[in-house]
Amino acid sequence: MSALVVDWTTPPLLEGDLLTADEFLRRWEEMPDVRRAELIDGTVYMPSPVSLEHSDCEAILSYCFGAYATATLGCFPNPQATWIMGGKQVPQPDSVLLIVPEYGGQSGVQGPYRAGAPELIAEVAVSSYARDFGVKKRLYERSGVREYLIVNVRENRVIAFSLTPEGYRPITAAEDGIFRSAVFPGLWLDTAALWTRDLQRVNAALQQGIATPEHAAFVAELASRKK
Repeated sequence: MSALVVDWTTPPLLEGDLLTADEFLRRWEEMPDVRRAELIDGTVYMPSPVSLEHSDCEAILSYCFGAYATATLGCFPNPQATWIMGGKQVPQPDSVLLIVPEYGGQSGVQGPYRAGAPELIAEVAVSSYARDFGVKKRLYERSGVREYLIVNVRENRVIAFSLTPEGYRPITAAEDGIFRSAVFPGLWLDTAALWTRDLQRVNAALQQGIATPEHAAFVAELASRKK
């Protein structure tokens, strides 16, 4: 009588799989070649290859958030990191800016991953357009992400939302086209410079924001929160 052979190999992640966060992470950790994957409302999404227009905008956002954090002790950028936001929620935002926990931030850490809701998330919407405006927007809203930016590359628009007790409300950019964050005073993003990939112009707007009294007051406030 032949012995029973059982294959204990972990199944691969596949688009559309219905999984828990624990099972999603278990499978993903055994697939080191897979760089991008997300679990939203228990459904696995495998993003398309990143286009040049997507990567260019993502690089500018990462630069902007990193430069702001460099000037703002207690803040930290977190591009393309995996977040655990619940039992069936493991998104991988394009770019994040957070306040670290020891300075009063609202997110934390779960094992090797960030957990909870960061203060600001930015997504670059190209092939992920429907998801960024749909299931991910709803997830970030109910999870408590205080500001959400969607960089709509195809229409050359940045759509910003601010969390209120009634849910997300749109933030209208000023007439000069600069997004000014309410959560991170002094975080100024020249949205028009995204489309021309003008880093000098992006940096000029950011440095103007960092030089404001509002930013100085925020830095002092964060220092007072330090545990």
